[in-house]
Amino acid sequence: MSWRSGDRVSVKERALAHFSFVTGPVSRLLATAQNGLEVLRYGGLETGAVPSPFQIVESVPMYRLRRYFPPDSRPGGKPAGPPVLMVHPMMMSADMWDVTRNEGAVGILHAAGVDPWVIDFGSPDQVEGGMQRNLADHVVALSEAIDTVKKVTDRDVHLAGYSQGGMFAYQTAAYRRSKDLASIVAFGSPVDTLAALPMNLPAGLAVGAADFMADHVFSRLDVPGWLARTGFQMLDPIKTAQSRLDFLRQLHDREALLPREQQRRFLASDGWIAWSGPAIAELLKQFIAHNRMMSGGFSIRGDLVTLADIDCPVLAVVGEVDDIGQPASVRGIKRASPQAEVFEYLIRTGHFGLVVGSKAASQTWPTVAAWVRWISGDGEMPQDVVPMALQPDQATDTGVPLASRVAHGAGAAAEVTFSVARSAAGAFVAANKSARALVAETARTLPRLARLGQINDHTRISLGRIMTEQARSTPGGEFLLFDGRVHTYEAVDRRVDNVVRGLIQVGVRQGAHVGVLMETRPSALVAIAALSRLGAVAVLMPPDADLHEAARLGAISDVIADPVHLEAATALPMRVLVLGGGESRDLEFADDADVVDMEQIDPDVVSLPGWYRPDPGYAKDLAYIAFATVGGELVARQITNFRWALSAIGTASAANLGNGDTVYCLTPLHHQSGLLVSLGGAVVGGTRIALSRGLRPDRFVHELRQYGVTVVSYTWAMLRDVIDDPAFVLNGTHPVRLFIGSGMPTGLWGRVEEEFAPAHVVEFFATTDGQAVLANVAGAKIGSEGRPLPGGGHIELAAYDAEDDLILEDDRGFVALAATNEVGVLLAHPRGPVDPTASVKRGVFAPADLWVSTEYLFRRDEDGDYWLVANRGSLIRTPRGPVFGDAVNDTLGRIDAVDLAVTYRVPAGERELAVSALLLRPGGSVPTADLNAAIVNLPVGSAPDVVHVVTDMTLSATYRPLLGPLRSAGIPKGSRHAWYLDEDGTYKRLTAAVRAELTASADE
Repeated sequence: MSWRSGDRVSVKERALAHFSFVTGPVSRLLATAQNGLEVLRYGGLETGAVPSPFQIVESVPMYRLRRYFPPDSRPGGKPAGPPVLMVHPMMMSADMWDVTRNEGAVGILHAAGVDPWVIDFGSPDQVEGGMQRNLADHVVALSEAIDTVKKVTDRDVHLAGYSQGGMFAYQTAAYRRSKDLASIVAFGSPVDTLAALPMNLPAGLAVGAADFMADHVFSRLDVPGWLARTGFQMLDPIKTAQSRLDFLRQLHDREALLPREQQRRFLASDGWIAWSGPAIAELLKQFIAHNRMMSGGFSIRGDLVTLADIDCPVLAVVGEVDDIGQPASVRGIKRASPQAEVFEYLIRTGHFGLVVGSKAASQTWPTVAAWVRWISGDGEMPQDVVPMALQPDQATDTGVPLASRVAHGAGAAAEVTFSVARSAAGAFVAANKSARALVAETARTLPRLARLGQINDHTRISLGRIMTEQARSTPGGEFLLFDGRVHTYEAVDRRVDNVVRGLIQVGVRQGAHVGVLMETRPSALVAIAALSRLGAVAVLMPPDADLHEAARLGAISDVIADPVHLEAATALPMRVLVLGGGESRDLEFADDADVVDMEQIDPDVVSLPGWYRPDPGYAKDLAYIAFATVGGELVARQITNFRWALSAIGTASAANLGNGDTVYCLTPLHHQSGLLVSLGGAVVGGTRIALSRGLRPDRFVHELRQYGVTVVSYTWAMLRDVIDDPAFVLNGTHPVRLFIGSGMPTGLWGRVEEEFAPAHVVEFFATTDGQAVLANVAGAKIGSEGRPLPGGGHIELAAYDAEDDLILEDDRGFVALAATNEVGVLLAHPRGPVDPTASVKRGVFAPADLWVSTEYLFRRDEDGDYWLVANRGSLIRTPRGPVFGDAVNDTLGRIDAVDLAVTYRVPAGERELAVSALLLRPGGSVPTADLNAAIVNLPVGSAPDVVHVVTDMTLSATYRPLLGPLRSAGIPKGSRHAWYLDEDGTYKRLTAAVRAELTASADE
């Protein structure tokens, strides 16, 4: 039998196939073993890749500045293009920009005609002092590197940063105010860190955790490179596990692995470096717990910085499925930098894929190169780069959408399970958001109110004492902001102690009355606190008042003055102690003047006497004397430590102040609002306080952002100057959440809340002695004084007969209570010392009880909220009935065109006329119909007899309208801007004839 050739081929093929079946797995096993051994021995496969050439242009302990493809490496001496300085995050090596030569950032940019530079911060654990680096060190170093690149290339620099490196880029641009920067390119860099957190962590949980970790963990702990790598991988454990599984499955196929081997090795081991504890703590504290990339007011070596100062173009590269630098967080740059043109480039990839990998090579870096050429005037804007839309203040979702995660990730089932669990948790968190907020607020408020409730006459409490407590608990905590600089609690407390030693050296003792005549600046705050710590009485002298009368009323023995007020102080017949002045220390005074320069006293050589005990003040002790002008006369207001503590703790509680807040003190410290509300609330709340040199409308918005102001204190119509300023524009976001103060007119109140939404106004009412304190915490009822502040003492509203000016009694002879919406006199059950000038009542509601009449008239509505209607002494009694001035002012102030409204009495013979003056908003007018419609809503009392429009109102130093100049002008002249109340109860134009009748009545 013979074999055919086809049969022989078939048999051969079958034999080879059988051999391959036997040897294939063996070869695969051998290849796997060989490649695996190489990975074990060398950490990865040898790729033969050569890094891109670079030159070290600058080398200092903090960084090395690399210039890739330096001029001598360019063929034919090709000129360099626009410089791009790339910034890596702290936990990653600077080699991330050159992971693969052909597909890495520096190679692609160079090929596109761009001049790539890289700042290399090195590994801090391998540099002396490296593990003590903080964020400010990196920002300052990057700023210095920009100067070098600018000097070498003589061109403005494009700053490009990945993840935290992009945050550095933003912060440095703000620190430099965009000097020498052509643009910023940020890849997956969070700005509004609380808008969307990795793994959809709730913001409330993240804030608390970040604060705790910053204060108690990373203040003592550094992060080694392996831990940084592990933490990064844990943020996306599914992708990490999938990558490792894919590598193991392809370990036999060297050719398939080599193209991605450098990237794998970088992420698996080579790319991670140590992270210093102080830098992590500062990151957690400033940019997560306090979210100061958005609010502003973050500190770079004592200078306060805000992203609102960035005015160069910005390109934010957004990863559509980036679960670390989430889109909602990255897009916060649009609201944080209202002066900058902000663009975005959306790419469907995760966090690391933005800068390394196939999509980065084919999409990200060509787009960046085109962006740089466009900004430099050499090309068109990249097609997929679009202006960033303004995002809402509050994110509508908490992170990367579920559908995007599922579509992008491998292991769909596991991802779906993971995401559904997170979504369910997110729904639970959203449903309980108000509950979490209440818990957080309660955790801060209850201890304060408990402390307030425990205060008695012999409790040691004072400004100096609480400042010491804060300095001990958070010595490095930021406290005092002024002129763009920040001072810590420890630094301020040390300065206070030094001034105390100086006061002791010149003979000031506990109980002495010492005048303080100073501008609102750090030295004034220190002087007031030092007198408190010494146990002396600080007499707060208004610079625009009669200083001799203030000195007499305050019974002062010495006066502390700054150089600005030295001349005025030396006119007083007493010793002058000069403190502060900073830049102006040239003291000029008469030879016979008794002047001591406190700055020349060395506190280290002062011996403390045996009698000295720091912070000896009891609650009952007199601590301050402030001044007010009543009826044209200067009146002294005595403030005890209890009164100060009541306002300070009450403010901190009502405003829910915490260490993430910054209180903006617009009122001078010699005013009660500045001392009791702004300074007091900030010290008790552990917040930062920003002192101003006075209200400057042109600087107001900038300082809000520069200082990161969350709470603005005001008095009366102060904010009117801001809102009415022609240059006032509030572009982009702002950090303010509250305005706190007293006396804000209703019309201005509504305008402030409209302009600064979602911020609202918290209006306080407090008697001079502090026995009655009300606060409109909710802010829902514009014009209301709110409800009694917990811990502020018991109050009642006594029934009142306005016609006869009598407090009414019941059948048993006790004081009757006013019914709902009836006018009554506010009574306070006193706690602590009673002012000897107060109107004290006994046997009011029970035998031998003691109450103080505040002499203010209120009504209480159905919800229990109090509304101030008048001061008892300013009540105007007309033939039609009593006119309650404050109630009228609130009602007229609600007319849209009205800026300010005040009501006052004008004598008309044997009777009185109630006259209301209206100051209108720019361009506003009041039709008669609007006036009549408004007065219908007057809640109590009669309408004013005459209403007229004035062109201006004189305001006091605290922005309260002064009635004296208006009252002295008498009955207004007839005009189209004046009305009288006719017998039918409606307003009609005031004519010359009607005025003549009114004037005749007055003459009679």
